[in-house]
Amino acid sequence: MALTQSGLLRSSFPQLSFSPSSSSVACRLPRRGTCCSVAAVPSSKAAAPPRGPGDGCALKSLKARQIVDLQTGDGNVYRSAVPSGASTGIYEALELRDGDKTVYGGKGVLQAVRNVNELLAPKLVGVDVRNQADVDAIMLEFDGTPNKSKLGQRHPRVSLSVCRAGAGAKGTPLYKHIQEISGTKELVMPVPAFNEFMILPVGASSFAEAVRMGSEVYHVLKGIIKAKGFAPNVQDNREGLVLLMDAIEKAGYSGKIKIGMDVAASEFYTKDGRYDLNFKKQPNDGFHVLPADGLYDWSSWSSLRSSVDIQLVGDDLLVTNPKRIAEAIQKEACNALLLKVNQIGTVTESIQAALDSKAASWGVMVSHRSGETEDNFIADLSVGLASGQIKTGAPCRSERLAKYNQLLRIEEELGDVRFAGEVFRFP
Repeated sequence: MALTQSGLLRSSFPQLSFSPSSSSVACRLPRRGTCCSVAAVPSSKAAAPPRGPGDGCALKSLKARQIVDLQTGDGNVYRSAVPSGASTGIYEALELRDGDKTVYGGKGVLQAVRNVNELLAPKLVGVDVRNQADVDAIMLEFDGTPNKSKLGQRHPRVSLSVCRAGAGAKGTPLYKHIQEISGTKELVMPVPAFNEFMILPVGASSFAEAVRMGSEVYHVLKGIIKAKGFAPNVQDNREGLVLLMDAIEKAGYSGKIKIGMDVAASEFYTKDGRYDLNFKKQPNDGFHVLPADGLYDWSSWSSLRSSVDIQLVGDDLLVTNPKRIAEAIQKEACNALLLKVNQIGTVTESIQAALDSKAASWGVMVSHRSGETEDNFIADLSVGLASGQIKTGAPCRSERLAKYNQLLRIEEELGDVRFAGEVFRFP
């Protein structure tokens, strides 16, 4: 929750267009919660003959290489990459790692890759990729565990690739395909929520203007910090918020930007069941430690929800799980969902989570994860679901700009499309 040098001073204006990389292999050494991703050319081995309504709509082959390639009967290949996240909830789909400390520090996923290639792929070859729910149902039945422990957290990679293939088979944009399979009535451009001390440019007239506003605020913020002659490792939330409000005013956007916070409270929940608000300083004096009734104490959430008039977003509490969302709705524990596909495992379950949340008059914020990849699926997902808001980091670094740039392309392609703006919670 600090405006750190790495998270702030390196921010810059987004590069609104760029050429795709010409390299065929990309590798990232794993940090906590991420894995090595290697992009590779599609397999040349032939799979079983396509079955279904047409060769072009049937899944021809499925290949995992710590990233997913999916090939349909028409020869097109669809790839997806999903991060695991540095901050993960205990109720998420299981992250199946190899545990071999001599290879990527134990973060490898070769066993999960074998599970997809040798066990799951044969069951999916020939399915109609246009029927997302049917494909996801096959995967869920095959895994058969509540936390996806058989396949591990590989479901999203397969499910996202199938969704892309379904759009390709129909000849429609991905966001339009998502709109159709979710039953969303109107496409809406989301309000971007930048970073952990979040700014939401609700006063913009379009997504493009919102991106500009967010970029300019961060640019001004950089200037404010430089003028002070230091790079603050902010220890106090108020100090960070004051800096941010100063930047908003100097950028000329007072009254047009709302502020949010990604508290990530589970990150400073201690083993002895307390919250250490001074967790950045270890060892500390212990004067900023608060008692807790458990990390996911429903009564505390319900008490907070009843005492404030703000959007209270459930992340680790809900983990995009329709069952936990139903419980939160019944207990009035929060009023918004942070939607992360790889928390639950499939596109179908993620869509259901969003629909259930909206039916309860909740907000839905589609979100990236720390340790993010260059995959831009969530940009189309936020538009297709008309979520009204998307959280995908500060306007810097290519894995974040990939989402913003895709949203800019979508808005330009749609032309006359509504921007959520002030009604981002209920678009």
